[in-house]
Amino acid sequence: MTSSATPGEQPATLGTLVARTVRLDLDDATALVDLLPADRPVTWLRRGEGLVGWGVAAELRTRGATRFSDAVKWWAETTERTVVRDEVNEPGTGLVSFGSFAFADEPGDSVLVVPEVVVGRRGDTTWLTTIGRDSIAAPTVSAADEPPAPVEVSFADGALDGERWMSVVADAVARISAGDLEKIVLARDLIATAEAPIDVRWPLRRLAESYPMCWTFHVDGMFGATPEMLLRRERGLVTSRVLAGTIRRTGDDERDLALAATLARSSKDLEEHEYAVRSVADALDPHCSSMNVPEAPFVLHLPNVMHLATDVAGVVHDAATVSSLQLAEALHPSAAVGGTPTPVATDLITEIEGMDRGRYAGPVGWMDARGDGEWGIALRSASVDGPTVRLFAGCGIVADSDPEAELAESQAKFVPVRDALSP
Repeated sequence: MTSSATPGEQPATLGTLVARTVRLDLDDATALVDLLPADRPVTWLRRGEGLVGWGVAAELRTRGATRFSDAVKWWAETTERTVVRDEVNEPGTGLVSFGSFAFADEPGDSVLVVPEVVVGRRGDTTWLTTIGRDSIAAPTVSAADEPPAPVEVSFADGALDGERWMSVVADAVARISAGDLEKIVLARDLIATAEAPIDVRWPLRRLAESYPMCWTFHVDGMFGATPEMLLRRERGLVTSRVLAGTIRRTGDDERDLALAATLARSSKDLEEHEYAVRSVADALDPHCSSMNVPEAPFVLHLPNVMHLATDVAGVVHDAATVSSLQLAEALHPSAAVGGTPTPVATDLITEIEGMDRGRYAGPVGWMDARGDGEWGIALRSASVDGPTVRLFAGCGIVADSDPEAELAESQAKFVPVRDALSP
């Protein structure tokens, strides 16, 4: 069942689905990512927990300014036409969809997909969900075949080489200094080409193993390991992890501790971080009866970089009518991926960045029939199409930004996916 929508059009009429969730006796040592077959796999994993799925029971493709509202309407229609038999009743059980949305109104497709099979793990509980037009027999769940390693991967500059991208950064700094805006996030791409089509399960396994504190995701060719949770909505509570301000790790623990202290005191990085936190808090405020916004960030340590991080939390007063996807729409784009003021920054991105972001830096994640879900920002990410992988990295630019330092930061942010493509 596939529907598509363009601005001004309604998705096609949907048939009835049956979703059944049962408990699954799965060895704790079995990694969920290892269960994935090659049939349209989807993933959302962190520290061994989360969701994986495969096959397609229903799908929506949409684009343009109405991509979120199209998806919300389609999901409401899908849930109304689905019979759910849920023996587990956890967030992520029953009917569940996975989504990946374009960063900008134009261009770029967005997708919301309902898999035929979903396996989830949360604490000591593991479950299996099957979704189809009729009640279907539960499949045997076991480790899938070993995905082949990428063959002879080479890398080349994307839309702009390093020198040209630094010129764009310098232009942005000049505009910030002139008072046109306060912050802009500029991205660049890197093109990887292999001698044979790349099986996305290979980099997914590598990312899940190397970056367990991040959310390893894949939806419709967009994959990565994001450190940034745009929002989680669960039983009326909403949380958002904001990252802005980055420094590269050296691998020397003592040196990295000193760098973390430097990052925590950096006026440039603290300024960038404050913009991002403020934009998230302002977007969530209309939907929350109470909120907690920490006064100071903490330093999040990842294998390749360190970030200033803040966890914003709130109680959603309209949870019965506003889903996690609608909250994601309200938050996107935050200052962490767009800039401040956001409309000015996103217009300037279109003018000077020199590339189509596609679904890079857009919301990616999952949602269940209750509207609960988790939506990250598609960072440390790439899109795969046959033998070609397009890697993305972005940097927050403020008045004190140095183009050479920003180029080095972008190169550090390519590392997770670049390493994951290695045999």
